[in-house]
Amino acid sequence: MTTAPPDTGDWSGGWLRTAQQVLSPNANDRPAGAVVDLIVLHSISLPPGQYGGPEVEQLFTNRLDWSAHPYFEQIRGLEVSAHFFVRRDGQVVQFVDADRRAWHAGVSCWRGRERCNDDSIGIELEGLEGQTFEDAQYRALADLCRQLADRYPITHIAGHEHIAPGRKLDPGSGFDWARLQRGLAWDHRCFPECVIATFDPDASTA
Repeated sequence: MTTAPPDTGDWSGGWLRTAQQVLSPNANDRPAGAVVDLIVLHSISLPPGQYGGPEVEQLFTNRLDWSAHPYFEQIRGLEVSAHFFVRRDGQVVQFVDADRRAWHAGVSCWRGRERCNDDSIGIELEGLEGQTFEDAQYRALADLCRQLADRYPITHIAGHEHIAPGRKLDPGSGFDWARLQRGLAWDHRCFPECVIATFDPDASTA
């Protein structure tokens, strides 16, 4: 297990004090020496395109009723999680201690390293790939990324589509990477090369 950073004002261990806590069993220890320097962004809605319900929390806590909707048969038995879930209204839910490994990335590779679960923080945005996200989500996400960077040596941020190309498409074309970059004011090199070209340094901060 990697050495945990010290507590700060926003954190109690790997738990963000301002987030709603819903404990997921789908997690385990990071490998020894893991350096948590990557944030991975995802999008999720259950059923797809429907927002505001309890189904995402139920999935991440292994309590989803697989018979409740025809789509759920496609994911029956799936055991997954993310560290954080940002709802459409900007509410942040935390499922996994950020010092531990959440099961969000799957087969993946970024910055020359495979198994991105080992050294990343997974953030799910309530949404559907290809569709847009809410103002409140961008604000909450920027705040969350800053809080994570205060605790961990974050130097990279990417989408699931970037770390698992051809297998995953989220958060998708509806996610405004330039808006996130402006809101964070992080160096462009923290972001995937394929989205750097969309940045407009003269645009106003959202």
